[in-house]
Amino acid sequence: MNKRKIPLRKCVVSGEMKPKKEMVRIVRSKEGAVSIDPSGKQPGRGAYVSIDPVVVKKAWEDHTLDRILSTKLSDDFYQELHDYVAHQKARQELFGNDK
Repeated sequence: MNKRKIPLRKCVVSGEMKPKKEMVRIVRSKEGAVSIDPSGKQPGRGAYVSIDPVVVKKAWEDHTLDRILSTKLSDDFYQELHDYVAHQKARQELFGNDK
């Protein structure tokens, strides 16, 4: 049986290459709306961040996503992202990386 190729993505905060399942995609639509993209398939400009609350905290402090997506993000969005990542990290620890 052939092994499947695991797609890798680069975290915009840490610069690490990780499997796509260990990342969360943030997308900016053509209209300029920024949202979390759990499916990884929404149209628009995307940026990947590691599923690690420490990395999200660093992105929040440095406003990394503001620069990458060329927009101004509110603290509410960063808080929502932090909560989402903390939840996903807990799920991975409980159930493993398989969803």
